[in-house]
Amino acid sequence: MTLLHLSFYSAFTLSSLGLAFHRTHLISALLCLESMMLSMYVALSMWPIQTQTLTPTLLPILMLTFSACEAGTGLALLVASTRTHGSDHLHNFNLLQC
Repeated sequence: MTLLHLSFYSAFTLSSLGLAFHRTHLISALLCLESMMLSMYVALSMWPIQTQTLTPTLLPILMLTFSACEAGTGLALLVASTRTHGSDHLHNFNLLQC
């Protein structure tokens, strides 16, 4: 395993562990999701270089597009939940209540 692969795997693993264990604020969960998407984007961007293919792939651009859409949706949910509940603490949200 090269140092490049190790850094991608460790960045993704640390982001998923942060998402799993630090669930106090919605903004921290969104930042962990964004860092997971960023590590996947960098890995997909470096994949043609590692496999030595000359054709550029469209997959990293699609990943970046979906990441931007996910960030916009997450921030919209953050603003809406902060306006209705008063804070972004995840323990204040009750998903069973309308």
